[in-house]
Amino acid sequence: MPFEIPESWVWTTLGNIGQWQSGATPSRLCKKYYGGTIPWLKTGDLNDGYIYDIPEYITEKALAETSVKLNPVGSILIAMYGATIGKVGMLTFPATTNQACCACVDYSGIEQKYLFYFLVSHKEEFIMQGGGGAQPNISKEKIVETLIPIPPRPEQVRIVNIIEN
Repeated sequence: MPFEIPESWVWTTLGNIGQWQSGATPSRLCKKYYGGTIPWLKTGDLNDGYIYDIPEYITEKALAETSVKLNPVGSILIAMYGATIGKVGMLTFPATTNQACCACVDYSGIEQKYLFYFLVSHKEEFIMQGGGGAQPNISKEKIVETLIPIPPRPEQVRIVNIIEN
């Protein structure tokens, strides 16, 4: 374990606290996939905060015919590739993402903001795991294998309140 934690806390992996999925990019050659009403987020749209607006949209046809997935409100997103690796966001509306983004769409035993702040605090670690090369990336597998210390729920809320104050 990376460090000692209080007795009432537990170590687990991000994969054990929720369901993680990555997005996809509908073919740009199919014009009928773009300009619809479904928000389509790219990692450059992540802001280390709440996501209130996304400039690009796809169509119902793209959602039905490609591997794009609609992430529900409250999903926590993390960038996996390039210059934005480790950037985080929280959806305030349902949205799809490109393949460079990983989303925790369903989580249990953890407060949303505790998970969010953990990911923000872990950004440098994700960047280091991304390695060298022209386009550093961290895989979904590396994300879900990341260890996270989980305190009891009231302690998670207290930690979030301290961070936000």
